Amino acid sequence: MADHGRHQGRTGADAALVTALAVGATVEQAAERAGVSARTVHRRRGDADFKRRVDKARAELLGRAMARLSAACTTAVTTLIALLTAESESVRLGAARSVLDAALRWREHEDLAARLDHVEAWLDMLDADATDGKDGRWRSRG
Repeated sequence: MADHGRHQGRTGADAALVTALAVGATVEQAAERAGVSARTVHRRRGDADFKRRVDKARAELLGRAMARLSAACTTAVTTLIALLTAESESVRLGAARSVLDAALRWREHEDLAARLDHVEAWLDMLDADATDGKDGRWRSRG
């Protein structure tokens, strides 16, 4: 007898639920894809290990998407550079603006990252000075 895509056992259902939830399916959609009830989906989402599996799957999907975007950036830069010498003045202007805008945003990001690193190092130093190192408790200043 056909079971209309229902997965055999909890392992199969969990795998289908992890995948469905990781890609953004609603509870009802995930339940249908895994062949379980919405109540089961809600119950599984409350399990810490299951949540970690969904989070890990979502992070892996995001990582793959970011890798594809990174690869596309090289092509985009090549295209912008080529457009800097286009016949159309408006195309050249648009390309120049895009290149300058990206460069300035990148520089701003780098500056902020360096400043944040400096602040975090300073906070780490303050934290090390303020604790006695044995049990992590704050020393009294008096």
